[in-house]
Amino acid sequence: MRIVGLDVGERRIGVAVSDMTGTLARPLGVLRPSGLDADAVQVVADEIARLAREEDGVASIVVGLPRRLDGTASDMTPRVEQFARQLGARTALPVMLQDERLSSREAESRLALREKDWRARKQRLDAAAAAVMLQDYLDSRA
Repeated sequence: MRIVGLDVGERRIGVAVSDMTGTLARPLGVLRPSGLDADAVQVVADEIARLAREEDGVASIVVGLPRRLDGTASDMTPRVEQFARQLGARTALPVMLQDERLSSREAESRLALREKDWRARKQRLDAAAAAVMLQDYLDSRA
């Protein structure tokens, strides 16, 4: 079964998924709920349910936990923690939190190697950041 990675933001939520072996992460897409506090949990739960219905299924969810560079909590940290708790309750799947510091910067530098147009990169950045964060989680389990 696969693991889903989420890069949760105010306006967009990047989605990534692992392969069946839990070895490699790949970007899947970006969800655009009407706001983190509004319908974000339902939008993500619907996407998780869709992925779970596919042949490979979904075993768990990894949510990127935003922190400052020094490791302290940011303004978004408690909001993402609450989102993760609500998502776990809604999906009945295990939800883990993974440090996401510098995942967006890493994703941006990787995308810049292939795509010179920053507008095109911006469209895929959140999903790529989710894949970087999920890959970090997968590597830490190996």
